[in-house]
Amino acid sequence: MSDHPSATNDNETGSRDARRKKILFRCWHRGMKEMDLLLGGFANAKIDDLNEDELRELEHLLTAHDQDLYAWMTGRKALPAEWDGPLYRRIIAYHEAAGPAGFVK
Repeated sequence: MSDHPSATNDNETGSRDARRKKILFRCWHRGMKEMDLLLGGFANAKIDDLNEDELRELEHLLTAHDQDLYAWMTGRKALPAEWDGPLYRRIIAYHEAAGPAGFVK
């Protein structure tokens, strides 16, 4: 059983397509807990709203190595142009708006 129960739940109607389910699972099972939280947290909130281009971009981001992706997302390394896209910026903005982990607004 996953330690992220919400990562395996269907959307309210139970009609989430197989592609979205697979992406959501991959977002929560990265190998690095920090990346699970960054990608999984965003995916839990937004997966059902993503269009085809955004799903494709998220699938591309999922091919990046965790250490690289984490370094880019935390600003420790410059983001290569190949990985920059509207969805990447949306993920960053989502977490900036949410504040630090555990922060309650």
